[in-house]
Amino acid sequence: MDTTKKIGPKDVFMQLLSIVALYFSAISLGMLFFQLINIYFPDILSYSYETQSFFDMLRWAVAVLIIVFPVYAWSLWYMEKEERKTPEKREMSVRKWLLYLTVFAAAGVIIGDLIALIFNYLQGEMTGRFILKIGAVLFIAISVFGYYLYKLRHSEQPASHVGIKIFNWAIVVIVAAAVFFGFYVAGSPSAAREKRIDERRLTDLQGIQEQIVYFWQKKNSLPANAGLLTDSISGYEAPSDPETKLPYEYKVLGDLKFELCATFTTELAANRNDAGLVKPVSVVEPSLETFNNWQHSTGQACFERTIDPQLYKVKK
Repeated sequence: MDTTKKIGPKDVFMQLLSIVALYFSAISLGMLFFQLINIYFPDILSYSYETQSFFDMLRWAVAVLIIVFPVYAWSLWYMEKEERKTPEKREMSVRKWLLYLTVFAAAGVIIGDLIALIFNYLQGEMTGRFILKIGAVLFIAISVFGYYLYKLRHSEQPASHVGIKIFNWAIVVIVAAAVFFGFYVAGSPSAAREKRIDERRLTDLQGIQEQIVYFWQKKNSLPANAGLLTDSISGYEAPSDPETKLPYEYKVLGDLKFELCATFTTELAANRNDAGLVKPVSVVEPSLETFNNWQHSTGQACFERTIDPQLYKVKK
């Protein structure tokens, strides 16, 4: 029987699709585990601005897994169904090359992780955070290595073994649980949008504050209202609230004191990260000093500022 008629471009495409989806899924699952570790086990050397990048990467990993992992699972199911009807497809050279390449890559990751583990142990840097990350990578790499090595050694009926079926379902459950938990930690899309809008409000207030200080340095007096900050040459104009489009509240409280107010929908606390977890008190975060005087709860928040004439001298 001529088996070449049973094997065509579609089979090659499915093999490539499956392997590519596997690589994206494995990398994204690793990224998801890493960001969860970064959030729940913060490094005392991390800066506060890095926290937002952790959540951004967490959302990206969840988005990739939601789309790519089902594609990977479906491609495996489809190819196994086709291989049961046409066993000759298990002997495709492309299939074997891709499987061996995957096993090789997984073995390389395992070896690299073990080297990193020993190196960091000798360096005295065996933190719980590092061990968790090594464990996450090893779990993914060993799972891929063991599964595809089994498929290579048992090509006659690679998916018929009860243990393999249990393993497949266990991986599906683990990935699904990781995605749901990542979605929970990242927060709903509406909550993420509210946070970004509040970040915009803080950025606006910081910009207005800088312009007020600059105005005082140039004229030795505070502007009576935010409209006086408008500069047609530089193009600056005091921004308004991104949602209500109303101007931010500005009051002069004295010769050197003023107040800026805005209404927020989320809370900003200096000792908590986006997951609501209290940060270690030993954390030294230079950038946090900038945000400490911008802490706020939900609702209207006002920030009093007093210009230090020794620090911000009048420019003559």
